[in-house]
Amino acid sequence: QVQLVESGGGLVPAGGSLRLSCAASGRDFSNYAVGWFRQAPGKESEVVAVISSTVLSSKPVNTYYADPVQGRFTVSRDNAANAVYLQMNNLKPENTAVYYCNTVAYRDALPLGSWGQGTQVTVSS
Repeated sequence: QVQLVESGGGLVPAGGSLRLSCAASGRDFSNYAVGWFRQAPGKESEVVAVISSTVLSSKPVNTYYADPVQGRFTVSRDNAANAVYLQMNNLKPENTAVYYCNTVAYRDALPLGSWGQGTQVTVSS
């Protein structure tokens, strides 16, 4: 079982950048796909980005991005550091939300683990 903890949120002006971190503890982190999700006030949770596992080292890492963040957000992983990152550039006020990471089934981004506290991202206009 892998436990994940999010960090890196904050208050930034529109057009700014943040890098969120998702630190993992537990075994075999590289075997898990990881997804970033967000929940804005009064809205349902939505998937933002997903990165595949690296259990098969011969296969390249695959990524998925929701349309609203395509080209502005980049998800990456560092298995040696047991971490997944979400680089967010050109942030917009509508990106304000609590961001969460979770292990997922890559095919449909179905969350597999328990949810952490998340990290708050606030983008001012």
